[in-house]
This record gives sequence, structure tokens and C-alpha cells, in this order.
Amino acid sequence: MTGDKAPRGAAEFTERRWFFPSALLHELAPDEARTGRRPRRTVRDWLVDFSCFLLATGVGLLGADALSANPRVPESLAAADQVLGALSCAAIWLRRRWPFHLAAAMVPVGFVSETSGGVAVIALFTLAVHRPFRYVAWIGGAQLVLVPLYFWWRPDPDLAYLPSVVLFVVLTAAVVGWGMFVRSKRQLMLSLRDRARRAETEARLRAEQAQRLAREAIAREMHDVLAHRLTLLSVHAGALEFRPDAPREEIARAAGVIRESAHEALQDLREIIGVLRAGDGDDTGRPQPTLSALGTLVAESRQAGMKVILDHRVTGPADVPASVGRTAYRIVQEGLTNARKHAPGTEVTVTVTGGPGQDLTVTVRNPAPEGDVPDVPGAGQGLIGLAERATLAGGTLEHEPTADRGFEVRARLPWR
Repeated sequence: MTGDKAPRGAAEFTERRWFFPSALLHELAPDEARTGRRPRRTVRDWLVDFSCFLLATGVGLLGADALSANPRVPESLAAADQVLGALSCAAIWLRRRWPFHLAAAMVPVGFVSETSGGVAVIALFTLAVHRPFRYVAWIGGAQLVLVPLYFWWRPDPDLAYLPSVVLFVVLTAAVVGWGMFVRSKRQLMLSLRDRARRAETEARLRAEQAQRLAREAIAREMHDVLAHRLTLLSVHAGALEFRPDAPREEIARAAGVIRESAHEALQDLREIIGVLRAGDGDDTGRPQPTLSALGTLVAESRQAGMKVILDHRVTGPADVPASVGRTAYRIVQEGLTNARKHAPGTEVTVTVTGGPGQDLTVTVRNPAPEGDVPDVPGAGQGLIGLAERATLAGGTLEHEPTADRGFEVRARLPWR
């Protein structure tokens, strides 16, 4: 669902690009932000800037008219005031590029020029929108300090001193508050954008992790299932190769085991491929083996020529949880496979004990083989996979050589 929503959101964002401020658009579009170039004005920016220019010009014209009507202001001072006001109105187009510099410059200019008052207010608002509060505090504080001096130096002919000061202080506070409100809304939009991106990234990582865990589970299943079958094939094929003079009955029995093992290996491989196609490892193919299938597993090993002693002392084997029974089966299967490969001809002892409310204990032990044993290729991942299986089931698995140079695998699985 995340992958379907992202393209639609991106398309909607691109279509409404004109509606966003260029500074916010620069932050919302990571590809543009990485270029390092200054964001270009959008249609909205041009409309807002032109409106600010008209507002500043209107305020300047009102100020120029008031100066002309004030007999206490010399004509030269009024002309200089109007020149500064015109330059300030032109500088308003630079407010996005240099908001702090323009606001700082307008502090002294606004103090000496009445026609620049509108530009000073707009510059303060722009600073509150685009810069942190510490910059706004310095510029706004300087303007508030100069307010009483300004109206003492150039009193308003239509309004008393104290109301003029209070009105301008309230106006400055309102402009700063409005600018900080706009900035907070933009910061909120950016934080929501970051949260959405993090959520999409986390969802993608969870999906990748789930895929990886599924692949690892299938790989363990392939190793546990196919290694057992293919080892039987290898042992009996090797016997036929090195004993061509064996009795016909023994050759026929070995050929039957090879055929049966090959058939079972192909069947297991079809099931695993079916799991890959269906995407579900629990509901596809034959039922997974459980603790009740240990007798069949031992019988197959004995038919292959192994000497296996099964000590099955489990109270209520039918009540064993399916996951615990399947893990115990795989542990015994891997133990018999390793014994067949690394200790051929030895007597393997399989012990399974436990009961409801107790731990299920599985032990596979074999003594040291007689004579030299040829190296058998293998990745050495079988015992690692078994340890992972036991851990996932809430139990533990240990394996180590015994005192008689044999090998033992012990597992303890919870039965609750």
C-alpha cells in the first residue's frame, strides 16, 4: 500500500507546485535541496511579493502625503525621506534572499524615514518566517527600543504620544507573532514529511527483513530435508561403486534405497518450490514432520545400513506442540545425517525424553568411527541452522565432542 500511495502523492505534489512557497518547496523536494542552488520563485511567491510591494508603496505614499501636510518638516527632509522610502520599496524584492540583512538595515532606515515604515514591518515579518527566533528577538527588540524615541522625535500630529507608542508596539508584536505562526506551520509540514518518509523507510526495511527471514527459513528447510536424502544416495551409490561383487540381494536393496531416496528428494524439492511460488510455508504441500515421525526416520536410516538405537520416552507424544515436534524431528534428522557422513558404521543413539509441563530433551550421540573417514564436502551450516531453530522455539542446542572422541548433540525445547 505504501508503494501505491507514494507515486500518487508525488504526482499531486508536482501538480500543485505553484501553490507552495519556494523555500518550503525547496525543503520538501530532496532532489532540489541536494543541488545547493537557491530556490526559484513560484507563482505564489511572485503574487505575495508583488502584494507586499504594493502594500509598502501604499504605506509610503500615505507617509509622503503626511510629510507634505506637516509644516514642521522641511521640504529637503521630506524629499530625502521619500527617496529612502522609494529605495526601501525597491529593496523589498530582496526580502527572500537576504531577510536578516534587509530587516537589520530597515531598523535605522525606518527610524529616519517615515515612508519606509511599511517596508520595515514587512521585513520584520519575513525575518520571523524564515529565520529562528533569536534573530527576530534582536531586530524586533531594537525596533521596540526605538519606538519611544521615534515618536518623541517625530510626533504624530493626529495621535497622542502614548497611544502612538502602544499602537506601534502592539503592531510589532502582532507582526512577529504572525510570522512565527507561519514558520511553525511550515516546520510542522516538514516534520510530517520527515515522519512519513521514516515510516516508508521502516516499512520497506521490515518488508526486506521479512523476505530475508523467509529466504533463510526456506534455505534451512532445504538443507535439513535434502541433505538427509542425498546422504542416503551418496552412501549407497558409494557402496555399489566400491563393492561391485556384492550379492544380488544387497545390490537390489541398495538400488531400492537409492530409488526411494531419489523419489523422496524430488518430492521434497517440489514442495519447497511450491512454497516459493505460493509464498506460504505452512499451508502448501504435505504436512510437516513431527515427533511421531521419528520412528519412520529411524527405520529409513536402518534400511540404509545404519545402526540406530531409539530411546523414545515421551509422555503423551500426541500432545507435543507442532512447532516443538517439528524442531525435534529436524534435530534428529540432522544428527543422523552428520553421523552417516562423519562416522559411518558406528552405532548412533537417539534419546528423546520429556512430558507436558517439562522440557523436551533430544540427544543424538555417536562414538568415534573406526579407521580413517574420507572428507565429506559440506558447508558446515547444519548445526548453525539447528541452533537457530532451537532458539526460535525458545530452547537451546549444544554440540561438542565426547570423551571417547565421538560427538553429541543435545537440545532442550520448552513444552508448555
